[in-house]
Amino acid sequence: MRYHIWTIGCQMNTADSQRVAAGLERLGYAPAADVHDADVMILNTCVVRQQPEDKAVGRLNQLKHFKERHPDRVLALMGCMVGVKATERLQQRFPWVDLFLPPSDPTDLWAHLAERGQLTEAQTLIADAEARRVALGRADTILPPSEKERVVSAHLPVILGCSHACTYCVIPYRRGVERSRPMAAIVAEARQMVSQGVKELTLLGQIVDRYGYDLPEFAGVAGTPLVELLHAVHEIEGLERIRFLTSHPNWMTDDLLRAVASLPKVCPHIEVPIQAGDDEVLAQMRRGYTVDDYRRLIARIRGIVPDVSIATDVIVGFPGETAAQFQASYDLLAELRLDKAHVARYSSRPLTVATRQLEDNVSLEEKERRRKALDDLQSEILTGLNARYQGQTVEVLVEGWHARKGRWFGRTCTDRLVFFEGKVDEQWLGRTVRVEVAWTGPWSLIGQKVD
Repeated sequence: MRYHIWTIGCQMNTADSQRVAAGLERLGYAPAADVHDADVMILNTCVVRQQPEDKAVGRLNQLKHFKERHPDRVLALMGCMVGVKATERLQQRFPWVDLFLPPSDPTDLWAHLAERGQLTEAQTLIADAEARRVALGRADTILPPSEKERVVSAHLPVILGCSHACTYCVIPYRRGVERSRPMAAIVAEARQMVSQGVKELTLLGQIVDRYGYDLPEFAGVAGTPLVELLHAVHEIEGLERIRFLTSHPNWMTDDLLRAVASLPKVCPHIEVPIQAGDDEVLAQMRRGYTVDDYRRLIARIRGIVPDVSIATDVIVGFPGETAAQFQASYDLLAELRLDKAHVARYSSRPLTVATRQLEDNVSLEEKERRRKALDDLQSEILTGLNARYQGQTVEVLVEGWHARKGRWFGRTCTDRLVFFEGKVDEQWLGRTVRVEVAWTGPWSLIGQKVD
């Protein structure tokens, strides 16, 4: 029996897919490279913007005739397209889909396989155990065995859902309210992942800085719960690097920044979105801070964490965004000179406040023009920032071999992508090497390994 998982979207979806794959492999399924060779086909979807949703719909339509010819195959739709519970609308729209699985919860898949008689008695017991682990927020095998010793950097969800409800964001409606996972369960999973060969862990949450505030174990505890989690994960032997994302400006505390500065394994890399460089737009987004608040935060981060790199997110073409308001976002990025900026065109999403109350009155052409302008600006900024690495030696955690470029690649602690010369049969995967940088560009560095 074989399975195939198609994944699109954020790091949380990647982590969810790994968990489903691990569960299926515990049941005796093997991965299939081609979806048409799989007995179980899963599409893990994203609807944060229209484009990934359109891709998922296209994929479903492609599989329609295949599913009709092979009714014995299981086709499941998973992730944010389904949301916290399946809807009749989806079932009516895609009647050839067998299962609609909410984000981070494949429980119904195990039950469906058992009901179809595709599991032995022993496998059914394993499936029941998998369902209990999901219910308890635990899992024994995070990476599928087929990925063991091959995945160097992995994602570990620590807080699920979101209750902040920015007016443009569909996540609260799709992944549910914010809920933190028990620290003991997270640390146990982290140890398991490290035992499988993982060297770098990224702790995930829609607002990761809010981890633990809803847990009884942190009730009455002074300080930031995420700091306690970082210290606990930091103690795991064999783990080399820790990252966390995504942060929110209102929850980035000084004790969290001091933890980043003082814990050697925690990478000095912060992802904290601004989303817009104009106070009126930020208020319409319900972000809860001003542009000056964000400026002061960037100054605090740079003051507390030496040699920090900072990434941000920006949305262009939010309803009502004027040319002057967009220019304010452009000017802010030019002023702050951050290390990375993820720029996205605003996309109207069902159920959100922005869709219900605001007119999406910026044309697609203008959104694309604004997106490209910010991308060009960021390319110029990064060209200058990365030029400082020319002739420098950096430490790189090797993530794999790039066949097309004929080079090994990995990332620095500050999340810079580095390629270095080598041979495919050399065993650098998962090792930390020193690379002398010989070429710099906006998006990557190239160099030679230093003995």
